[in-house]
Amino acid sequence: MGGLRQDHRTPVLLALILAMALVAMDTTIVATAIPQVVDDLGGFSQVGWVFSVYLLAQTVTIPIYGKLADLFGRKPVLVLGVVVFLVGSLLSALSWDMAALIIFRALQGLGAGSIGATVNTVAGDLYSVEERGRIQGYLSSVWGISAVVAPALGGVFAQYVSWRWIFLVNLPIGVLALLLIVRGLHEQVERRRHRIDFAGAGLLLVAAGMLILGLLQGGTAWAWLSWQSIVVFAVALVAAVAVVPVESRAAEPVQPLWLWTRRVTGGSYGATLTAALMVIGLSVYLPNWAQTVLGLSPVAAGFVLAVMSMTWPVASAYSSRLYLRIGFRDTALVGAAFSVVAGVVFWRLGQGAPVWQPVLGSALMGVGMGLMLSPLIVGLQNTVGWSQRGVVTGGAMFSRFLGQSIGAAVFGAVTNTVLRDHAHESHVAAMHASAHAVFTGVLLASIVTAAILVVLVPRRFPAFEREPATVTPPAH
Repeated sequence: MGGLRQDHRTPVLLALILAMALVAMDTTIVATAIPQVVDDLGGFSQVGWVFSVYLLAQTVTIPIYGKLADLFGRKPVLVLGVVVFLVGSLLSALSWDMAALIIFRALQGLGAGSIGATVNTVAGDLYSVEERGRIQGYLSSVWGISAVVAPALGGVFAQYVSWRWIFLVNLPIGVLALLLIVRGLHEQVERRRHRIDFAGAGLLLVAAGMLILGLLQGGTAWAWLSWQSIVVFAVALVAAVAVVPVESRAAEPVQPLWLWTRRVTGGSYGATLTAALMVIGLSVYLPNWAQTVLGLSPVAAGFVLAVMSMTWPVASAYSSRLYLRIGFRDTALVGAAFSVVAGVVFWRLGQGAPVWQPVLGSALMGVGMGLMLSPLIVGLQNTVGWSQRGVVTGGAMFSRFLGQSIGAAVFGAVTNTVLRDHAHESHVAAMHASAHAVFTGVLLASIVTAAILVVLVPRRFPAFEREPATVTPPAH
């Protein structure tokens, strides 16, 4: 555990890391085994839904789980999420056709939403502001390690055992996480009757669900200007507009309007969303560019991206030293500056670029993300008490996943357009042109992120000083 002292919180931290690993591994480990899944189950035309339904269920439920964690405590919400994820994993391993696998992947996504919403919240409960940067580094490293290990593990299972083990491997990890959570995480939440905001939760699910569905299916299952896209986005817009009066009247709103109207939260969410655009752009297109244009092996191309996953947690762990000296916003701004420089490096890459250049860009982007996202989430958690930390953290995680969905849709559309325009050129030239368009988008996203931090996010994050009388903070 590095510099973390071995105290009564360490088993819970290990549980959080294991729970996060379940979610982090799931997409990439499944992707490598898809050919074997199709050979066994058939349904090639439905393969996209194996990923889409998981991401959709995960993303749209995060804000709701965040609110439930504030109302009833983190422990029951996290335990529920891990159990649902494990049940979904077991059923996915037992799938008899592609339709069943898609349904069970949706169940996995419902569990993943709870894990994504509560892991960072529990970390905020257990650790002080001074410690949270290092803890965020540990949690961030889970994604980096999973990005490297999970594809290889999925390939081994698919080739030498069975693709079903890509889901069964979750069971021992999840059971260990559950045992540690049940035994080690203790909360003292005053029990009282709550008025559940069913109307707000339903509208939020419809608005977010339709938006993400439109982003995932637009340009692939149907054209962007087709009647399907128009209907889906129109429903999302109507539901989003209806959320405002419903949440303004709700006694305990799922998404309090101040989350989006206050500069400190709304601005931080905006910066988190645009930062996620950069991450998804590089994660999806950089390895493919490195293989196709530079001629690297899949392993070497994966390493180019993995460098970002290595520098990210290191910078995240260091961020606490910086934000304690210059503040959360300015630390995030330093990170944004690194991201802009990284964007310039990628934007200037040529077809014959030496390998060290994309490696440098990846390293700089990892530093930028670590110095930007960790201070923002720690700073937001520091502005509220225990009874609002779940909903604030859930909003940040929702923004991150929504940004990834938007980025995947935008960059996918850009790539398809550029490839069509360069169809008369060689495959390598066309792939480089499409990747350059994505890298240009990454650079623009980095500039927009820096602008949001300067214009919308206040330099000083107001620290919360007193806990509401209705809730007792978790015992340390």
